[in-house]
Amino acid sequence: MPPIARRPPVFPASILLVALVVATGPTTALAADTSPAPDARANAEWEWPIAPPVRMTEPFRAPPTPYAAGHRGIDLAAPPGTVVRAAADGVVAFAGPVAGRGVLSIDHGGGVVSAIEPVAASVVVGDRVVSGAAVAVTSEGGHCDGSCAHFGVRVHGEYVSPLLFLGGLPRAVLLPLRG
Repeated sequence: MPPIARRPPVFPASILLVALVVATGPTTALAADTSPAPDARANAEWEWPIAPPVRMTEPFRAPPTPYAAGHRGIDLAAPPGTVVRAAADGVVAFAGPVAGRGVLSIDHGGGVVSAIEPVAASVVVGDRVVSGAAVAVTSEGGHCDGSCAHFGVRVHGEYVSPLLFLGGLPRAVLLPLRG
């Protein structure tokens, strides 16, 4: 009896991108497509949650597996008391303490949620916010220890680099293999 021919599996593009990120690291894979996720295109332009000049102190580092160590957002230099603005239009999904620090999450629709910490929120759950509106001030706590604000973005529950929405992601440069 001849062997049964099997069709190769079909994977959605998002799974292939995640596999590429894990295999090559976030800068190379994410720079290949710098356009925002399809869900975010329907929303207004995103802006930085901290006023310029913006200084990133730690980049996004995707973990190799969902439960492994990584840095699931970016850290922005911001001493306590710095005004935090909504990065895009949305609805406040959470505003309160988590593990001893203030956290603010905004649902931007289409499965896109941003969060920033440590903050003292000036908005409450259910408030509608517009891009650029003051929503909090930075406070102390978390891994920044009073020197920064941690800004993260999830798309359908998966952390992605906020730079996909904010811009500023450097283009990938292909180098020849060394042999």
